[in-house]
Amino acid sequence: MTPQFVVNFAREAIQVTILVSLPILGMGLLAGLVISIFQAVTQINEMTLTFVPKILVVLLGLLFLAPWMLEHMMTFTIAVMEHIPDYIRQ
Repeated sequence: MTPQFVVNFAREAIQVTILVSLPILGMGLLAGLVISIFQAVTQINEMTLTFVPKILVVLLGLLFLAPWMLEHMMTFTIAVMEHIPDYIRQ
């Protein structure tokens, strides 16, 4: 294995990881921002108001985006497994 191969493989793995996790993290970030603005405007400092809506938003996002996320991860995994003989030769 050449160093360039290892770097490219790691880059692809990181790209898939970011692509799959970014929508869920973005939803959690957006929900947290909206909740923070709501708390600042109303001066409500309830701790459960911070966590429960974010958890619900992330769970709903996972529910709807799971097929898309799974497809990307399976595509990457299948490509890696199909190219194992090529990796061994390098």
